[in-house]
Amino acid sequence: MVPELDREFVEYVVKALVAHPEDVSVKRSVDEMGVLLELSVNPEDMGKVIGKAGATAKSIRTLLRVLGSRSDERVNLKIIEPDTASDTPAAIAESPTEATKESELVTRAKQEFADLDDLDL
Repeated sequence: MVPELDREFVEYVVKALVAHPEDVSVKRSVDEMGVLLELSVNPEDMGKVIGKAGATAKSIRTLLRVLGSRSDERVNLKIIEPDTASDTPAAIAESPTEATKESELVTRAKQEFADLDDLDL
């Protein structure tokens, strides 16, 4: 198999899916575990690449396994999450909000577990 065929395949498919094809980049590396493709896309396109319940990403990975099996290679796809954290004042102002949301979720989960403990089973 052509060594770069898997990288070109992912690049072609993902560029057809996203709104910002110019931001798509695929880095290919080979080690003893096989081939690793690292995919980076525009933050706005992450949902399109991953798909509903991860279906699109899973489909791309399945096709890569088939492509790799033709030459007895194990091909893995890693989707790089965009760095959304920045040092801007807006991002710093949003941090407490995120912490509050997480805190509310933890509190609610603890309450639900406490309610379950109260049940006589």
